[in-house]
Amino acid sequence: MTDITASKPEHGPKDHPAVPRGKIGVLLANLGTPDSYTYWPMRRYLGQFLSDKRVIDYPAWKWQPILQAIILTKRPFSSGEAYKSIWNHDLDESPLMTITKAQNAAISDSMDERFGDRVMVDFCMRYGNPSTESKVRKMVAAGCEKILFFPLYPQYAGATTATANDEFFRALMKEKWQPAARTVPAYADHPDYIEALAQSIETAYADLENRPDILVVSYHGMPTRYLMEGDPYHCQCQKNTRLLRERLGWDKTEITTTFQSQFGPEEWLQPYTVDEVARLAKEDGKKRIAVIAPAFSADCIETLEEINEEIKESFEEAGGDEFTYIPCLNDQPAHISALSTIIEENLKGWID
Repeated sequence: MTDITASKPEHGPKDHPAVPRGKIGVLLANLGTPDSYTYWPMRRYLGQFLSDKRVIDYPAWKWQPILQAIILTKRPFSSGEAYKSIWNHDLDESPLMTITKAQNAAISDSMDERFGDRVMVDFCMRYGNPSTESKVRKMVAAGCEKILFFPLYPQYAGATTATANDEFFRALMKEKWQPAARTVPAYADHPDYIEALAQSIETAYADLENRPDILVVSYHGMPTRYLMEGDPYHCQCQKNTRLLRERLGWDKTEITTTFQSQFGPEEWLQPYTVDEVARLAKEDGKKRIAVIAPAFSADCIETLEEINEEIKESFEEAGGDEFTYIPCLNDQPAHISALSTIIEENLKGWID
């Protein structure tokens, strides 16, 4: 078994400090969350997020004046109100933080069952706290000679997976003694992930008095231009829906793919969820729909507020009767099992 205790180097001098060595780190990463829904924490968070060139790739000379003078003056108020409506007031944190902590604890237990104390599990956020850099530093200080970095995005996108990886590598640049590093690739087609999604849908449908006329599979959007520039996200979303439909054994008329959370003047991937649910009710006569959001590993502002409030309102105003939001997989046992299996597969060669 790998030595995980702190010890002096075998040939070091007597006064050489003990060095913790031998652990493997698994660092889970999610998008991030503001520290509070009040103005200044919201402004800091949005400023960091919207200044990321992977998210908004306009030239800084054009974008930053608009961002600093207009968007970051007004948007923290509206975004803050949205966060306030879903905030976990008991713990004074966002639902994303609460759920990510629960996922981290469950995966830690799973890794302990599989590998004992040889694997250290922790989590970080791309924007806000806890930062990627702080958690990489913590793992190195704890003796992690290898780190598996796991962006919790089932589908790859430059604005999610890639920017999380960028931040991880920037953190490694600051280490005198860098650990070996791996990153977990997109996993939207992993059989265990598809199975967890399918089970969550089957469970939700079983609890409903009336079966929905159609399941809307809503993914976070991105500018169409990114697709044309080579980002595989759109294709992976379509494949995700197809694999899910095949696992459920459904007809194509029972499920559809849409995209949400448009921002800015560019055309984004279509159909837009907020418009499509209204069209389904008004033009296609779909009076009962369910919505699920497989691009998110944990419920957050885009699901709890945007889908379950704004998009729901759009559907009902267009004549829809029954709207069901199926929660993200969060810390459901099937999800934790799938993520743990993906971790174990990516640790091969590092640990038996």
